[in-house]
Amino acid sequence: MSYYQVKNLEQYFKHYNKSIREPRKFWERIADENFTWYQKWDKVVEFDMQEANIKWFLNAKVNITKNCIDRHLAKRGDKTAIIFEPNNPAEEAQHITYNELYDRVCKMANVLRDQGIKKGDRVCIYLPMIPELAVAVLACARIGAIHSVVFAGFSASAVTSRINDSGCKMVITSDGGFRGNKTIELKSIIDEALQKCETVEKVLVVKRTGSEVKMKEGRDIWLQPLLDEAMANNVAEIMDAEDPLFILYTSGSTGKPKGMLHTTAGYMVYSAYTFKNIFAYEENDVYWCTADIGWITGHSYIVYGPLLNGATTVIFEGIPSYPDFGRFWEVIDKHKVTQFYTAPTAIRSLAKENWEWVDKYDLSTLKVIGSVGEPINEEAWHWYNDHVGKKKSPIVDTWWQTETGGIMISPLPFVTPTKPTYATLPLPGVQPVLMDEKRNEIEGNQVVGSLCIKFPWPGMARSIWGDHQRFKETYFSTFPGKYFTGDGALRDEVGYYRITGRVDDVVIVSGHNLGTAPIEDAINEHPAVAESAIVGFPHDVKGNALYGFIILKESGEGRDRENLKKEINEHISSHIGPIAKLDKIQFVSGLPKTRSGKIMRRILRKIAEGDFSNFGDTTTLLNPEIVEEIKEGKL
Repeated sequence: MSYYQVKNLEQYFKHYNKSIREPRKFWERIADENFTWYQKWDKVVEFDMQEANIKWFLNAKVNITKNCIDRHLAKRGDKTAIIFEPNNPAEEAQHITYNELYDRVCKMANVLRDQGIKKGDRVCIYLPMIPELAVAVLACARIGAIHSVVFAGFSASAVTSRINDSGCKMVITSDGGFRGNKTIELKSIIDEALQKCETVEKVLVVKRTGSEVKMKEGRDIWLQPLLDEAMANNVAEIMDAEDPLFILYTSGSTGKPKGMLHTTAGYMVYSAYTFKNIFAYEENDVYWCTADIGWITGHSYIVYGPLLNGATTVIFEGIPSYPDFGRFWEVIDKHKVTQFYTAPTAIRSLAKENWEWVDKYDLSTLKVIGSVGEPINEEAWHWYNDHVGKKKSPIVDTWWQTETGGIMISPLPFVTPTKPTYATLPLPGVQPVLMDEKRNEIEGNQVVGSLCIKFPWPGMARSIWGDHQRFKETYFSTFPGKYFTGDGALRDEVGYYRITGRVDDVVIVSGHNLGTAPIEDAINEHPAVAESAIVGFPHDVKGNALYGFIILKESGEGRDRENLKKEINEHISSHIGPIAKLDKIQFVSGLPKTRSGKIMRRILRKIAEGDFSNFGDTTTLLNPEIVEEIKEGKL
């Protein structure tokens, strides 16, 4: 029996129980049987959860790109590794084979070395969703440079802070990028960012849009001529298991970004194992994750996870609404996609449109559909299940974080019975627990608490770059000896987990602890509502009261707003109780969200409180312009 892929529920429980009883043996067998190593480990894991010190596969030697590319060449050299689907559907898609990917990564790795990049140097990658982005990531990993991908849409100040925090020596960018009907001038953003960066020595520039750009002599170099001269073979750097692989910045609650540090071997094993199981990937499937490589989903489930399994992965440059609302479904039809992984935000926005956009395309190749970034609400789950999955493709509603490196709790398709809004069961090797306010573990089912993980797993981040104390305080101090996710969860009568939102998304109203997630769920069930976000604000009588920011569907746009507010509060009363009614309801056209689809409640809380100072860098949001709109409409 292979430990690598779970095929049925009986096998799941067998694997899971084994992984809890003997976690070291469990992960050792997976690592031993499925990867190429220069040298095996002396010890599987060593950890001190109190001090947040975790090491996996101690003293093992490996290179992740040898496992992503080289080892596939003999059997899969002519197989498509990457399908690049451009922003403009009229532009031809590219099919890059494993042989071609090997050549491109080797050439890029040689260019980086020629430009003075060596093992341990940090390289900032600020590129649109084009093949060069994946190639640059892999080339860094091949020579042991640490990649820091910054989403190509972040502002100059956001780029500056990330470059300076990690001390990047090089930036890889492009003249510009296409996003829907817009062209984004990426090179000029980098030029502005680098005015306040002293560590960057070289900027390599990809030609994508043909926009005219300024090139600074001695610093800026067009990439293509260098690649044309480079050799198409390269000896991969031998990396220690715990050598850094990448830094990925995530929004901190203080507004100061946190550079999560992931290391090589544990991340490799975990991203590969979770990809294979969550998506039930089989040879010749075509897998598509719509995320951007600028956030963790792109790292683990566009680049590393798929390529470690010799898969065909789609890189999509565009957006779901361009040139029309059928784009996602047209791409699935065109490339015969078998696994589709996207965010609830995208699902909700597409569900607002006429379902005929979906039904005009052939989605019969789909085997598994997934959601990522936030819990998916019940209405969106059913729309996704009915119209996209056609009630035959199971939905994997995945819970995980930048910090976890890979998926932690999720249904396994064709294995775990799904339940709308529930992430269901932990993956083998993952040991979740619910904790109460007195820091005690809550036993049994039908319980609610703070979600923690009590035993380390290979994919977890090892630190915050340059600030291990912050890492320890943020994740390991609230519940000593455990990793605290920051999320609340409930465990139902059969042991399924449902993520109820951030623990700090609890508002105490008149002495009652009210979680915002159930209230939002109730609001979202109103037929006129598309999406909502609830925050607390100070109240003279209640201590705190509830403020609702609500997006309406088109069906609610022309209706009397005061009546609609009454209806929404009646809806809440009947579902939750009168205590949860909203004191203020503001109708908005959008909510401030991170690129991964998480609502930035910190900003909404400040607006509700009337504090318009220090929002942090809002340009890193998916829709920064919405903040001004919400401020102007504040009640």
